[in-house]
Amino acid sequence: MIEATNVTKRFGDITAVDDVTLSIEEGKVFGLIGTNGAGKSTFLRMLSGVLTPDLGSIEIDDMQIFENPECKDNFFFISDEAFFFLNATPDEMERFYEKCYPSYDKARYEKLMESFGLDRRRKVSTFSKGMKKQLSIILGLSAMTKYIFCDETFDGLDPVMRQAVKSLFASDMAEREFTPIIASHNLRELEDICDTVGLLHKGGMLMSEDLDDIKGDVHKIQIVFPDGFDPAGVTDRLRILENEQRGSLHTYIVRGTERDIKGIFREGNPVFMESLPLSLEEIFITSTGVEGYDIKKIIY
Repeated sequence: MIEATNVTKRFGDITAVDDVTLSIEEGKVFGLIGTNGAGKSTFLRMLSGVLTPDLGSIEIDDMQIFENPECKDNFFFISDEAFFFLNATPDEMERFYEKCYPSYDKARYEKLMESFGLDRRRKVSTFSKGMKKQLSIILGLSAMTKYIFCDETFDGLDPVMRQAVKSLFASDMAEREFTPIIASHNLRELEDICDTVGLLHKGGMLMSEDLDDIKGDVHKIQIVFPDGFDPAGVTDRLRILENEQRGSLHTYIVRGTERDIKGIFREGNPVFMESLPLSLEEIFITSTGVEGYDIKKIIY
């Protein structure tokens, strides 16, 4: 369990993280969303003990992080710009991390390097950005830590490789204690992997919600009413968050239980009606819109 309480970090006159309180449960993928400059990287650096908060506290499994080797054995941090020793090869980096992490699995490193097809004897400095990201992920997974912190980790990976990494994360979560925390500026990048998502904006946490909880209270309905029917008679009784019409097809995003929503819509004797899955973008639009934030301006 990761607990951040009233965490603030300033750099001179700039407040990078502003009074953030956040709980991250074990065994779930947590997505930290925000634009460049929102405070994601600073928060992850505090989470990994690279930086200390100016105010507040962060604990991992009830342990303080900074200068605490016992706590740091439990996580691996993949920064946006991964550091590798000058002129080092992947195998030389592997030997370094093998000494750092007590649960390091050398056999897994060998298997993953073969699967990813990286040249183990080539200098990492000659790798492309995507190849460096792949090597960081291989080393991180081989460390066999309980937590992995990923800062824009999928940035630079092609779609096939992104899916492969997501599959590896899912496999580890099924087989052992493993909790990925993934920071990204791209909502769609985390669409199919996150269980819980937090939204950072200008250093502050706008929201942090379990996606299943949000989806249980918000529904997307497509419906076609009979010709000449005025839907206002039924929609006025619903909590409509978004409404789009294309020809005779209406698409509503509505807050409430699915049973009650459909019951009211049926009073209009619809010709067609079905429920559709909500995208992560739509979830954030509905959740932040009531707070006066335009998620499209914040994220895109």
